[in-house]
Amino acid sequence: MPACSSRSIPAEKVPAGTGTRRQVLIGPDQGPNFALRKFIMEPGGGMPLHTNEVEHEQYVLAGRARVVIGEDVLEVEKDDVVFIPGGVPHSYESIGDEAFEFLCVVPNLPDQTRILSDPGSETPPEGAADGGLRSPTDDELRVPTDDGLVVPEDELGC
Repeated sequence: MPACSSRSIPAEKVPAGTGTRRQVLIGPDQGPNFALRKFIMEPGGGMPLHTNEVEHEQYVLAGRARVVIGEDVLEVEKDDVVFIPGGVPHSYESIGDEAFEFLCVVPNLPDQTRILSDPGSETPPEGAADGGLRSPTDDELRVPTDDGLVVPEDELGC
């Protein structure tokens, strides 16, 4: 697939997010070193505080969002670029009346998403040590979706 229309690629709901969908535009089958994904967060949508083992390079296509990266709280908008180092806690909250859309490039390396706190909660999950950074339990590695399907956590997205 040297080229195709992104409109032909389905957008999947991101179960860990609120009002968040993801398209895998270029996956490991097409690009051996990097994956290119597009995220769409509806107004008021977003992703809870979490970590990934791999870095993220992002380009904002539309809308605005409040992005937490480590101790920094940033407001980003169309044409901004964002870098998130591997292992650094980060979250997203779409702000304004327009969907927040961005491209996200990540290396095709083993990755694990760790949710650090429940959405809307200021405190880490009960029993979490080190400010919420913990290895997920077997039950947490599988997240139910609205349609009853169960998705492994490593497919949750950003």
